Amino acid sequence: MKSVERPSWRGYLFVAPATVYLAVFALLPLGVAGYLALHRWHLLKPEHPFVGGGNFTALWTDPFFRQAVSNTLLYVVLSVPLGVVTALGVAVLVAQPLRGMGLFRTLFYIPAVSSQVALSMVWIWILLPEVGLLNGCVKWLGGAGTTNFLGEPGWALLALVAMSLWIGLGPRMIIFLAGIQSIPGSLFEAAALDGCNAWRRFLHITLPLLAPTMLFVVVTTTIAAFQLFTPVYVMTRGGPRRSTDVLLYHIYQEAWQKLELGMASAQSYVLFAMILVVALVQFRLLRRGWTGVSMN
Repeated sequence: MKSVERPSWRGYLFVAPATVYLAVFALLPLGVAGYLALHRWHLLKPEHPFVGGGNFTALWTDPFFRQAVSNTLLYVVLSVPLGVVTALGVAVLVAQPLRGMGLFRTLFYIPAVSSQVALSMVWIWILLPEVGLLNGCVKWLGGAGTTNFLGEPGWALLALVAMSLWIGLGPRMIIFLAGIQSIPGSLFEAAALDGCNAWRRFLHITLPLLAPTMLFVVVTTTIAAFQLFTPVYVMTRGGPRRSTDVLLYHIYQEAWQKLELGMASAQSYVLFAMILVVALVQFRLLRRGWTGVSMN
């Protein structure tokens, strides 16, 4: 008879720190937020009456919250496809075995390890209406007038999208680059011998074999887009005319300016539900959808 090995208690010791961290900093706050969401909880008032789903019901009659949801969804729809496509294109370029590509990879990755506050200040200078770098380039090229990119509702959210492309390019590029480099070179050589040009090799070899990488990048990019906060806080404060009042910034205002922790917790759960639903839909679509490759 084979001896049955008993599970070693040492394994539990190894996972204990991560388990405690998850319980204290993730599960416990999630439970507390759920409790607050069911109460009318003002930070400075002693009474905290139970309202059940009243906070959630009130959200859908709040036009400012609905606008924050709309702004967030618009930002996600614009930034995620552009961010993924741009990062994939750059990854394909820097994957070429050319001299000096290591330097370009480093330059593209620098914003990822920089402070978002500092980067937001840099972008404020770039987008200034009179002396900003972008308007200066437009004038140098012969353009007339100046554009207040952060002061006009039609431009402010687009400016945040452009900034997100730059900040998130490095991490997404590195992940795509790792996926590209894991594809056997013999596949490309065989395709080239069969007469496939570079575009067809990318379309029929690179893209299908990057399906798991694509799924990971799309989902993580979407989650990050839903949690946009620092650039909004530094650059626009939700303006102009609430055109950049995204959900996470709206939750921050509700909790730490209005001090309505119950309502802010309800909004946090709505944001959590939105992220969860969108991520599950993306998993389902990308696993067997346009990639045409089963990842089981």
